[in-house]
Amino acid sequence: MIQIEHLKKSYGNQDLFDDVSFKINPRERIGLVGRNGHGKTTLLRILSGETQPDEGQILIPRNYRIGYVSQHLQFSHPSIREEVAAGLPRGEEDALWKVEKILAGLGFSEKDMASSPSMFSGGFQIRVHLAKVIVSEPDLLLLDEPTNYLDITSIRWMERFLASWPRELVLITHDRSFMDRVVTHVVGIHRKRIRKVPGDTEKYYAQMAQEEEIYEKTRVNDEKRRKEMELFIRRFRAKARLAGMVQSRIKALNKMEKRDRLEDIRDLEFTFRYSPYKGRYMLHAKDLEFAYEGQPPLIRNFSLTLSAGERVCIVGKNGRGKTTLLQLLAGIAKPDSGVLTPSPGLQTGIYEQTHISHLHPNRTVEEEIQAAHGDCERQLARNICGAMMFEGDEALKPIRVLSGGEKSRVMLGRLLVKPNNLLFLDEPTNHLDMNSCDALLEAIDAFEGTVVMVTHNEMFLHALADRLVVFGEGGPWVFDGGYQDFLDKIGWEEEQEGRSVGAMTTSLSLAAKATQERGGPSKKDLRKMRSEIIQRKSATLKPFEKKMDALEKQIEDAEKSLHALTVDMQVFAQNGEGMKVAEISKSIAHMQSRIDGFYTSLDEVTRSYEDLKASFDEKMQALGDGDA
Repeated sequence: MIQIEHLKKSYGNQDLFDDVSFKINPRERIGLVGRNGHGKTTLLRILSGETQPDEGQILIPRNYRIGYVSQHLQFSHPSIREEVAAGLPRGEEDALWKVEKILAGLGFSEKDMASSPSMFSGGFQIRVHLAKVIVSEPDLLLLDEPTNYLDITSIRWMERFLASWPRELVLITHDRSFMDRVVTHVVGIHRKRIRKVPGDTEKYYAQMAQEEEIYEKTRVNDEKRRKEMELFIRRFRAKARLAGMVQSRIKALNKMEKRDRLEDIRDLEFTFRYSPYKGRYMLHAKDLEFAYEGQPPLIRNFSLTLSAGERVCIVGKNGRGKTTLLQLLAGIAKPDSGVLTPSPGLQTGIYEQTHISHLHPNRTVEEEIQAAHGDCERQLARNICGAMMFEGDEALKPIRVLSGGEKSRVMLGRLLVKPNNLLFLDEPTNHLDMNSCDALLEAIDAFEGTVVMVTHNEMFLHALADRLVVFGEGGPWVFDGGYQDFLDKIGWEEEQEGRSVGAMTTSLSLAAKATQERGGPSKKDLRKMRSEIIQRKSATLKPFEKKMDALEKQIEDAEKSLHALTVDMQVFAQNGEGMKVAEISKSIAHMQSRIDGFYTSLDEVTRSYEDLKASFDEKMQALGDGDA
């Protein structure tokens, strides 16, 4: 057991947390949550011993081992296998099977394991460090945003691995569904205090919302009582016969705790501006091929027709070409062969991982957002800064002093400057905290245009994807269906013989239920409730959409058959073949009856679909729209 007592930590004039205490008990897996910049990473560094607190202490048992996956990478062995094996506990130096099992789970092939760590990208080097820490079998494993550097199959492996971790764990991640499936407790940094709650993030946020509501009601009641006592003292101070009562109230007033009003905490809330588009299709890609010089082709004979209003998610292992395909479809990169035909009237917006490094370091947040579009007036830029949580003087911060999460918000702000009808998003959740990810999910779902997105976030995939572009061993291919359909029917290649993760729970969150019962939901609660409704809406409506598509196809095929029968009957009639005319007339009547039945079924399914959709829309409308 680790005991944290009266911890305090500040940087300059900013207090991260003050006088906080909690315990990490045996076998507890803790998810650490809080807004970006509120001290989550600092707390991990204090637990690891890399940073010292200003006040307080951490009591750690003797011989207790702590493994921390930090961002400082140093390698001293010629191969990945040897580098990771150096982390094996004393007495197990020859247990290379453990090394290879963990490396394989993190996406390394046999050939990779024999290669030097320096040959790989920063993301893969982080994985080497992660593997080295895991094989050391620490008593406490500290992980800071490990999913930022993993592809979707490695994330799923990591989730199963951590869920069965036999010792203690503290995890920071922006991926809510990943955290909820791993942790036993949640520790939150909120208003410079730390609160530990058993269960998942929904239970934590529900409890925090309830506690804050109770605090605020108590504060209001105390304030009312205080005023009544002060009024009594002023009115009857000079009355001798009431002197005892006055003194009693003075003493009670002095003992009353003065509760300060809770400071309003703003959450990221925004919507993407939409440019109307009347066409049915956005663009056509036919037989695209692409290879980097001297390398095997990344993309070969790839075709895709992008329909208006759909959400297409690009998924697969890192290094297979997901970002390259996004750039090809967006027109940023040119294919070696094949044709990309965008439809007239497209207005595209692009969010790329690499664009964060392209932000001008000496511009302010306001200037950078204004520079995204030549016609952007200063007031619009200031409004967008506010929506991205850069209010007042925060909008005048230079880009060079911003954190990774703040720069990501600037990139999102640049997308809001002009209306678009087609968005290309490359891993937009990286560097965003959970609250911001919820806001982004809601904004994408509310966007009327088309979205093509590269993501490893399974919550986004379950809630948004209409179709998938899957990068497998043979390159990219299109799956016509949502993410759960893909898992049920095909699944990931690496998991064909293993167990797969079930569908994500889409029931209304505990936080939403609690706030509905109290009747006073906060913006945070509303955003979570909207996020839950989005996921339920997607899961409920997709079967109806599939049935409508199938009926439309049956009607189309039947009408083609009816047309062919009609042509045949005309020929027989001209030739005077009365028997055949009578026979084919029966076939025409039967086919017409089938078509009528299909139309009746389509009408019934469509009505049910529209009623359910309207019900979800009413629920969203009842919760109110987010700020623009």
